[in-house]
Amino acid sequence: MSPFFVKAIQLLLSLSILIVLHELGHFIPAKLFKTRVEKFYLFFDVKFSLFKKKIGETVYGIGWLPLGGYVKISGMIDESMDKEQMAGPPQPWEFRSKPAWQRLIIMLGGVTVNIIVGFVIYMGILYFYGRNVTTNADIPQGFSVTEQFKEYGFRDGDHILNVNGEPLDDVMDINRYIFLRDVSKVEVKHNDGTVETINVPEDAGTQMFKNDTHFPFVPRQSATIDTLLTDYPAIAAGFQKGDKIIAVNGQAVQYYDEFQNLVKKEANTENTIVVARGNQQDTLKVTSNKEGKIGVNTFGKDIISQLDKTEIKYSLGESIIGGFSFGYNTLKDYVKQFKYVFTKKGATQVGGFGAIGNLFPDSWDWQSFWATTALISIILAFMNILPIPALDGGHVMFLLYEIVTGRKPNDKFMEYAQMVGFFILIALLLFANGNDIYRWLFE
Repeated sequence: MSPFFVKAIQLLLSLSILIVLHELGHFIPAKLFKTRVEKFYLFFDVKFSLFKKKIGETVYGIGWLPLGGYVKISGMIDESMDKEQMAGPPQPWEFRSKPAWQRLIIMLGGVTVNIIVGFVIYMGILYFYGRNVTTNADIPQGFSVTEQFKEYGFRDGDHILNVNGEPLDDVMDINRYIFLRDVSKVEVKHNDGTVETINVPEDAGTQMFKNDTHFPFVPRQSATIDTLLTDYPAIAAGFQKGDKIIAVNGQAVQYYDEFQNLVKKEANTENTIVVARGNQQDTLKVTSNKEGKIGVNTFGKDIISQLDKTEIKYSLGESIIGGFSFGYNTLKDYVKQFKYVFTKKGATQVGGFGAIGNLFPDSWDWQSFWATTALISIILAFMNILPIPALDGGHVMFLLYEIVTGRKPNDKFMEYAQMVGFFILIALLLFANGNDIYRWLFE
């Protein structure tokens, strides 16, 4: 089966699980408070349903449009825009007849379930699979560091000892910590054995975003070619996979970062490179293209997956504590990075279903599936609680206003707010998926 269909099936299964659980979060408290639920649907049933069955007072069904799901609660202004029902007098079983605190619990139910589901999945992953982390022992050659971070005092070959006084379970987290968290001090061990505490500027994460630098710290690689990029000069110049680069323009090299620093990156410029191939050496001359590149890498598509790992096992108690911490930090990191959406560059990186689908691996792997599902569940919780009419957060916003002021917004206002929120959501959906299509066509 092609990777596209594997990803699509995983996405559909993951969203189906999360949608059903989210809607149960509304359904269960509604029933507890004796509020009538008319429909419970996975996906939207525009014009027709793939399946439906009425049990008691509720119709359960599956729609054909996989953009979400819903529960239709009697006496509530929602996406159904059932004006006829709202025109009649309030009934005891209707949402609008219930106390504000009950309505608030019903509306918060879906988000609450998504948070709990994400946390529980992380706990289960730690208990059943443990964690594979990268330690300093797994990267004996240390990190290769970008020029921006060398200005702060980091050097190629550094090992990360601790961040803000705390050691990292996974040293690869240094990239995420500096990008999203308040990192002020990093203690490193340089290649010469000296230990130094480096002060990290407050805007380091912002600079990473502006420079499109997601991984300023990459495990240092030997200068052995793993990948030759097609339509680049290196292939025509005679480079082969497995060649070990030993000199560039007359200077000896041992690591890929040294090769990158020495090769001339100007457009249409000749480089003289000595490679070891088997038991002999060969001198190759290669002229960079108009972008100043020659097209060689010392690692494959995903360097992270190729690293040696250290396995950590968790007891039941440790997995509960660790899963809660992992879920909390995932939510906090997502909220922190959300601020970039409101920048011009960040807006272009917003993705729709294509971007979400690409979170899943090319081949089926249950551990990766559940980890991605947990992440999506937490993202859905945060997005749903945003104070946009038509989302749970919009209803919560108006309910909080009612509780604080003692005044309930009138039904006509709520209808208009719901319509505005609906059009905002459609616009965001089109924009996000439009970005996916643009990237697919032009990148």
